[in-house]
Amino acid sequence: MGLYHSLLNWYQLSAMVTDMRLLLIEDDPLLGNGIQVGLQQAFYVVDWLTDGEAGAQALRYDHFDGLILDLGLPKKDGLTLLKELRAQHNDVPVLILTARDRVEDRIQGLDDGADDYLVKPFDLQELLARLRALLRRSQGRANPLIEHGDLVLNPQQHSLTQAGQAVELPPKEFVILQALLENAGRILSRTQLEERLYSWDAGVESNALEVHIHHLRKKLGKEVIRTVRGVGYSIAS
Repeated sequence: MGLYHSLLNWYQLSAMVTDMRLLLIEDDPLLGNGIQVGLQQAFYVVDWLTDGEAGAQALRYDHFDGLILDLGLPKKDGLTLLKELRAQHNDVPVLILTARDRVEDRIQGLDDGADDYLVKPFDLQELLARLRALLRRSQGRANPLIEHGDLVLNPQQHSLTQAGQAVELPPKEFVILQALLENAGRILSRTQLEERLYSWDAGVESNALEVHIHHLRKKLGKEVIRTVRGVGYSIAS
């Protein structure tokens, strides 16, 4: 019941914003819906599937920054899916979320390639904290703050400062800026940025990304975000 109490309280709490796209594979409809809602309230983009075979297909053809994986799944067990992922050299960060609580189960899950292991029932806040740590590690970051020039972004607190001055950003602008800062030195395509903003079932307005970029430039300065014509966007060095 800890998860459900956390979800009820969550709507009254300030969100911890991220720009990560997650895949949740959980066959319990009530629990899966609760997890998806809780993660979306934390501004994760979450796609949810209910069987292991569908999950394997999604992971084969789409990109996700993290996977939350139940073990007792229909069509394909979670451990089988995990072993196949690692055999295919898919290094997506995996957090196992399961009722299997024996020490032997935890050891097997971690040895088969999981990055973390959380036993049900659980608290939503702990799940979010574990995800933040797991995703930081996957990016090679220990520091929760992202610093670039005079910009300092705190994903947990949804805060941004420029030259020491606070800058208020709505969620989608924050997501875009975080994606660009985390990939400083790289160009992100329109598709890559839109994948950070929208799940499978969300409609994408044709010029929404350009509007968000325009607003960011107005707040931070035109020189902060570069447009590489025909390719995408990058953060200025």
